[in-house]
Order: sequence, then C-alpha cells, then structure tokens
Amino acid sequence: MLIEIHMIQNHSPANLNRDDLGAPKTCIFGGVTRARISSQCLKRSIRRSTEFSAALEKDGGVRTRRLIELIAKEAAGKGNPPKKQHCEAIRKVFTDGGVGLKDENTFDILFFLPQSAINEMGAAVGHGNGNLGVNFAEIIGKFVKTPDIALCGRMTEFDAKGPFQGLKGQFTVEAALSAAHAISTHAVVNEVDYFTAADDVPGQDAGAAHVNEAMFNSACFYKHFVIDFEQLKKNLANDADLACKTVRSFLEAAAKANPSGKQHAFAAFNPPDGVLVEVKTKSATPVSYTNAFADPVPEKSERGLIGESIARLGQYAHDLVVGYGIEAERFWFSPNLRHRLTWIDRSMKEHEQEQSVVGSDEFGEFDQFVYKVMDKMGTTGTPAEAAK
Repeated sequence: MLIEIHMIQNHSPANLNRDDLGAPKTCIFGGVTRARISSQCLKRSIRRSTEFSAALEKDGGVRTRRLIELIAKEAAGKGNPPKKQHCEAIRKVFTDGGVGLKDENTFDILFFLPQSAINEMGAAVGHGNGNLGVNFAEIIGKFVKTPDIALCGRMTEFDAKGPFQGLKGQFTVEAALSAAHAISTHAVVNEVDYFTAADDVPGQDAGAAHVNEAMFNSACFYKHFVIDFEQLKKNLANDADLACKTVRSFLEAAAKANPSGKQHAFAAFNPPDGVLVEVKTKSATPVSYTNAFADPVPEKSERGLIGESIARLGQYAHDLVVGYGIEAERFWFSPNLRHRLTWIDRSMKEHEQEQSVVGSDEFGEFDQFVYKVMDKMGTTGTPAEAAK
C-alpha cells in the first residue's frame, strides 16, 4: 500500500532553504527559474516538529557525528560532565570497529541511532562490566522500532571490523519515505533586502552601525511525499499500529511544520491551501503531478496564483488517473473548503462542467480529513488505532 501526499502551499516572503551563497535555493523547470526547497530540508523540519514527536514517543532517532560525547554523558549520569576515561574507552571501541575520526570526539560519518541505544551504551560504559566492543555491537545490532529512522532510512556505512565485524550491512535501513524537492508552480526571481541596524546610543559617527543584504523570494510550492506502508511496517518490526501512528503524525507534520530558515526575520508560517492524499492498495506505482506546472502559472490569472495552481493540479491529476487507470482512494482538504479540487468535463453544460476529483471526500476541517484517511487505511486490513 502506498500513501501519496500532494500539497499546494504558498509562502510569504522568506528564505526557508538557502544555498552556499545564502540565496534561496532555485532550479530550472519548464525552461524558467523556480523557487525550491530541498527534500532534506523538508524531511528535517518534519522529523523535528512537535506534530511528528507524537510518533517518536521517548525513542526518537538522533543523527550525529558526536556520539562519543553523547554516550559519555549518559555514562556519567544526569547533570554530570562526561569523563575523560569514558570518552577514551568509547573512542577505542568505535575506532577498533572501523569508524574514522574527524577529531578526538567527532566521527567522520553521521550515525542515526535511537535514543534507547545511546542510553544502553552509556549504561554499559558506566557499569564497566564485560567487553564494551561486544556490548556495543549487540546494542547497535538490535532491531529498534524508531519511526523517523523507519521513514527516512539510514545509510551509515563504514569498513566494519573488529568488534563490529558482524554488523556489516546491518546499519543500512531502506527508507519507506520518498520526498520530492518542493518547487514553485510559477517562475521566480530572487530579491534582495538591504537592511541596516541603528545604534541606540548615537555618537559622532553618522550612519548605521551595521549594513547588510539578504536574499529572499515568495513562492507557491507543490510538495509531494510517498510512503511505502509495507516497507514502513517492515522497518518497524511489523508493528502495524505504530506504522499507522507514524503515517498520521507524518501527515500532520507535513501540513503544519515549516522549515526554520530565517523565520525570525520573515515569519513565513503559511499552512497549505490544499492537500490531496491518495491511498493506493492495488498499485505500488507512485505518480508525481509536478508536470501540471511544467508551463508556469502566470503572474496574473483569473483564479489567482493559489487557485490556478490548485486548478492545474486537479485537472492534471484527473487526466493521469483516467489515462493510466490509476486506482486509489482520494481525499482532499482545503481550509474551510476555500478551494475545491476539480476537473473540467467539457461534455457537460457550461455551468455543470466543474467536477470533483475526489467525489464527496472533500473536507474543510483538517482533523476530519486526517481521520478519514486513517479510517481508509484501517478498512484495507491495517489496524486503525491511529484513527482513534
């Protein structure tokens, strides 16, 4: 079963995800420059959000190169600084196991481990019992049910040897989530904000105390996420209830969480104006509707930027569904049903041409929308605990 999420989200002026020069990320699509938010940025904002924490409970994943210090802090006990001998012992286990170092307490690769594994390794160091290498390998090798790792995957690989010899190939977790880079439905030109900071205590020197520039843009984005529910269950040791809870938390976080880039300067906290969810029980083929915007939405259109973007999404989705016979249960949300997701049936009279893409499954309240999506997952043989 696939759960596909499509969103239309318009952001006020912002710099949510910047490149190496500090400018908002862009790309060329359909022959014009588009605003872009990378999939990595989107996934991190969701993974670290309050909404997604409901799925993580107390065992969220930690992605870091500074595992030595984290384990040493656990070994020292709450409120105590890490001990030098603990750091040395932990460092030796990992270097003997084939992990390289950037400096004495920082690895040259990122580890993505559940908090429970870090706690257990800290306890093993603190108690000082047995062979640390064997203990660490046993702890890391456990299959730990962690929603964010199950969704996003883990690609930690190194030349495992010594105490970690038996862990070769076990660090990798196949991601259940595919996330597209969000791109604007229209052409975009980055703008420059020239700003100054005045000195509150004026002196003889005239002018501003600080002068700088910052780039920004404003764009209406199309976002697309795909969750492979069978892979998610597999990554969570076939815990279907936790898999449902993870999907629900992800859907809520995808709609409500925003990237944090320069938000203190721009406050672009704009929720989506439209969310389409497709639950595919018969087809395992994901379909992106990005090409609905291959021809950019014009600056001025009769429906407005958001309305025209949603109209194009509806028509293109309908065309592909009919053309390829794509079977799915579809659900549409727009706040207070500001926008419907429709297609034009030209065989009908003019005032009857606009038809719903999702039939009667249109919702103006987000909680109701999420409930219906989860309920549908429950009726397809998956426990509906997350819908309660």
